[in-house]
Amino acid sequence: MYHKIILAGNLGRDPEMRYTPGGQAVTSFSVAVDNSYTNNTGERVRRTIWIRVSAWGKLGEICNNYLQKGRKVLVEGTLVADPNTGNPRVFTRQDGTPGASFEVRADNVRFLSSKGEDGGTDTESDLGEGLDDEEIPF
Repeated sequence: MYHKIILAGNLGRDPEMRYTPGGQAVTSFSVAVDNSYTNNTGERVRRTIWIRVSAWGKLGEICNNYLQKGRKVLVEGTLVADPNTGNPRVFTRQDGTPGASFEVRADNVRFLSSKGEDGGTDTESDLGEGLDDEEIPF
């Protein structure tokens, strides 16, 4: 079996990097993807979907060094399911309403912001090409 997901959106916050007990770098960041449509009454509805992304190893280190809030990115990866249910992670918000969390393990990240846009210093850059499966711990 095989699956892949491709996201294009904006970073919602600066990336956060940490290390596993084995010394493996992992960087987490959130990507906002807009979804808009016209409802039955002809009104344009805009909805934002937030997706958590984790980048491991060298890819994670590069993302931590060069990405920042507001930057446009394209992420290719795989969905990470709740280990118990195989579905998105379900949780209860502080106000008591239910929520679900989508997470993607990045295999490749492309910087889409142009030079000077959103604090960017680079044009398009590909990341993740050539990483071995051995460098990703799961």
